Amino acid sequence: MDVRSEEQGVDSQRAVPSRESICPDPVRSLRPVSSPHTDSISVQRPSRAGSSLRALTGSSVRETVVAVATTAVRVPEITVGALAFLVSAVFAWVPSLWYDEGATVTSATRSWAALWAELQHVDAVHGLYYALMHAWFWLVGYTPFTLRLPSALAVGVAAGLVVAVGRRIGGTRLGVVSGIAFLVLPRVVWAGGEGRPYATITTLSVALTLVGLTAVRRTRGGVPWSRAGLGWWIGYGAVAAVAVTFNVYLALVVVAHGVALVWTLLAQRAAAGRADRAADVGGAALGRGTVGGLVDPPLVSWRVSRGWLVAGVVAAVLVVPVVVLVMRQSTQVAWIGAVGPGTVRQVFRTAWFGGSTLFATVAWLCMVLAVVLVLRAARGAAPTARELLRAQAVRVVLPLVVVPTALLLIVTAAGEHLYSPKYATLSLPFVALLIGLALTAIRPRVTLAIAVLALVAISIPTTVAVKTPHSKQDSHWANAAAIVERQRSLAPDADEGVVFGSVWQHPSTTTQIIRDTYPTAFAGMTDLAATTSGAQTGQLWDTNGDITTTVPSRLGDIDTVWYLGAKSRSIRHELTTTLEAEGFTESHEWMAGTTVVSEYTRAPR
Repeated sequence: MDVRSEEQGVDSQRAVPSRESICPDPVRSLRPVSSPHTDSISVQRPSRAGSSLRALTGSSVRETVVAVATTAVRVPEITVGALAFLVSAVFAWVPSLWYDEGATVTSATRSWAALWAELQHVDAVHGLYYALMHAWFWLVGYTPFTLRLPSALAVGVAAGLVVAVGRRIGGTRLGVVSGIAFLVLPRVVWAGGEGRPYATITTLSVALTLVGLTAVRRTRGGVPWSRAGLGWWIGYGAVAAVAVTFNVYLALVVVAHGVALVWTLLAQRAAAGRADRAADVGGAALGRGTVGGLVDPPLVSWRVSRGWLVAGVVAAVLVVPVVVLVMRQSTQVAWIGAVGPGTVRQVFRTAWFGGSTLFATVAWLCMVLAVVLVLRAARGAAPTARELLRAQAVRVVLPLVVVPTALLLIVTAAGEHLYSPKYATLSLPFVALLIGLALTAIRPRVTLAIAVLALVAISIPTTVAVKTPHSKQDSHWANAAAIVERQRSLAPDADEGVVFGSVWQHPSTTTQIIRDTYPTAFAGMTDLAATTSGAQTGQLWDTNGDITTTVPSRLGDIDTVWYLGAKSRSIRHELTTTLEAEGFTESHEWMAGTTVVSEYTRAPR
């Protein structure tokens, strides 16, 4: 779909050394050296060698700075990608972990055999992500920061790819502005600091699109199934298979690509009709280069369509086992609600803009204006090459924004509840590109720069908000773990046990999830209540047995018992009664958000 060509030339000249540097003065080289004085100390001037070294060092620093600046300008993909990584990674260790991230930690820290058993029952949709995180933890170890670092890296790569796609479909200015818009999208900043697969989903969606654009470009106007075109369509099918295996929702990107191809074919046919009518009116056969909005040779041909169709079908066949397994576990999304009044708010504010009404309003205004103004300009009597290029950019990008969300909403309205704002993150790169199309219509450059800075400015509140300690569903797990760790340090030799109650808003899950995410605080404790191991049964969480019988049978020499559980649906009363019968009393109680932390100690025997 790219109509631009790239060419670059670099000329260099070799520096010629001076005569003196080749042939030094022999008189200077034979100058006698005086003997040192014994009765005084002389202060010598800095040697020429030292001065030369400093000059050389200063020159090297200048050359390095110039080289870095030149690279930043010539390769904006790297520059914007690095900036996006920094924005996502900075303070990513601050927010307390929450329920979804706890599922990642619990799954990824299991053995390969236990993880495989789990995926047969639950979370197969995230299976490849868990496997990659398992390998990552094996390499670097687990901490809250290392959990989130891959997501920050994925956002950096995605931002660079957004720049690449923008340059491919609309020029360098569109690429750079879209990349900046992408890295400040509130939902992108959220995904980049989240120990879940959503950042990688955005990376795969834009990577698949870039491979598809290249395949179209290599196939356009060539012989059927040329070697170059065939190779890129094979690559497209391979990336699509990997992407859908990583997350089945990425199949919607392939569907959106098909919509973009059909739209382009129809636009080309309409443009051809306008060109023919213009030729008839003019009484001569006019060239079709840009007449009526037609590009010659066509951007999309039936050869291109066949390439997409074959690659998509092959990828679909390859991922059938994964899709079937995920569909068998569809009860996992039972928590997703039906389409209702709140859905409009989710689509408008939450899915791409993190709940910021101001940012959402500005972004939607930009996207609507971009589509309307660009397509109107391209349908004029004599559209320019730039207007045609931007119109084709809309045909590429708009389906990737609209189609995934529309299909999920339609299926949800039909009874299969699949739409959730976080599943719409795959469209984030293309939302940024639409915003970029609107902003790059601004002239002159100074005004464009001011507009971009304004967009960055209104993103600052949400960027800061997602970096606060309790930004993730108001989780206080880090505080709860810190309380336990601090109190245990006061009696390091105590024999201690723990009972994990339910988690707020997740009654089937125990606060074992806090131990999994902050294991240091609970090291050496005996679980007094769990009777079923999630790792052994292929489930995410352990389950407790009967408190009145299980806990007393495991007390032994334990003299301190800890309890962590939700403030509602609590087993604390039952536990307190059981422990009091064994000689324990509740010595301390703390509230960490919605989590109750209690310490029971046994009276000296």
